[in-house]
Amino acid sequence: MRLESIDSTRDIEIVRDPMARIIGQGGAIERVKVAIKQRRHLLLVGPPGIGKSMVAQAIALSLPEPGKEIRVLHNPENPERPVLKVVSREEVEEKEAPPSVDDGVVSPRSVPSFVAERLGFRCFVCGAISGARERACPSCGANKYKKFAWDQQSSPLGEIITEVFGIGGEGPELEVKTVTTEPSGEERVVVYRRIDDGRIVVLQKGGLEEPAQEKAPQAMKVLVPLGRIPFVRATGASETELLGDVRHDPYGGHPEIGAPAYQRVIPGAIHDAHEGVLFIDELPSMEHLQSFILTAMQEKKFPIIGRNPHSSGASVKVEDVPCDFVFVGACNTRELAGMLPALRSRIVGSGYEILLETTMPDCEENQMALIRFIAQEIELDGKIPHASRGAVEEAIKVARKRALEIDGARNSLTLRLRELGGLIRLAGDIAVSEGAEFIEGKHVKKGIKETRPIEHQLKDKYGSVWKGLERDSYIESTQDSRLEGYG
Repeated sequence: MRLESIDSTRDIEIVRDPMARIIGQGGAIERVKVAIKQRRHLLLVGPPGIGKSMVAQAIALSLPEPGKEIRVLHNPENPERPVLKVVSREEVEEKEAPPSVDDGVVSPRSVPSFVAERLGFRCFVCGAISGARERACPSCGANKYKKFAWDQQSSPLGEIITEVFGIGGEGPELEVKTVTTEPSGEERVVVYRRIDDGRIVVLQKGGLEEPAQEKAPQAMKVLVPLGRIPFVRATGASETELLGDVRHDPYGGHPEIGAPAYQRVIPGAIHDAHEGVLFIDELPSMEHLQSFILTAMQEKKFPIIGRNPHSSGASVKVEDVPCDFVFVGACNTRELAGMLPALRSRIVGSGYEILLETTMPDCEENQMALIRFIAQEIELDGKIPHASRGAVEEAIKVARKRALEIDGARNSLTLRLRELGGLIRLAGDIAVSEGAEFIEGKHVKKGIKETRPIEHQLKDKYGSVWKGLERDSYIESTQDSRLEGYG
């Protein structure tokens, strides 16, 4: 297809292959495909906005579907040492006989708080109760389900993820099994099952020491589910977010009013990424956490412990939790010196370092690739109209200018695509405000003026950046002196 043959980006076919959506990085993609086949680690180096996270997401989509579920089980003999169990897909999908109803239907407010959280009723941030179908808490706005959920709206591969894995992110659990202690000291299993958006049924309440043919299921928690998206972005994660933790229980795990230890175990990003991809951008900023990443890469397992010494979870530990992931780190060239030498050596020894391109030759093939990128951004946004041929021609001019001004590359097109995508969205918003059917060239030109950096705006207003800064400093000092006069 040629530029002259299209009327708008509506005529552009959006490719389904995630690797084909990455433009201008042909050499890097060939090495990435080898890394996928061999399960190698990668370090992607380049400036912001050239597609490093998109490469990592494409790798996750190209890996085999996860085949293991990780569970933690209640340990009656030593509750603070929950038992780890790795279950195959076949075991997970094996049908179980439905349990019988014991105590009947109850309200989400009448069950333990951790049960209400996992069934999707209670917000773990503010504690408010709402419907299980409501992902965002109506009280505080927090995501009730998962801290490392896939953000479909912000990912250029979001709709492919949903199609490939048949899921749209994390959701509430259908059933929670727990253990309670009777006044006699006997431990009994209680199963809570969500039956609709506002009710819970209590099922199969029985002793742990029943005959083998009638033995109650062992209380457990699914730590890393089978139906997960194998891409975890841990950029800027804290130590607990990266490595896992054990929640504090103000009742100290009391058998009647507290939460048992196994229920309070929280996986880290390294565990969520098991059998998938762990992606960390701005890797040098992780500082001392890089050594933990290195250990997880080497051992392919990492314990989960309570990381706050003042918490009731400090004494809880789950040994050898699997974390066999493909690691994709990213940074720009100036940050390389901040990488842990041992971690970088590990990547080089069992993977590749790849310097991504910032420009591509200005030819017809690459122009069409750029137009395809624009069409993808418009489809992803979902709130702006398609771009006319005049609009994409203006966008190509911008790509040429930025390749020359930023990278000094003549006869080239920029691959710093984040800013270009932002320009298209702004032009689209302008077109929507005018009631236009398409984004036109005039909308792109107007968007260029409105997306100028603050430094350029200061120069236009005050004559130079320094004069603008001096003006603000003068106003601030004058206001301070006036306030002192009121003292």
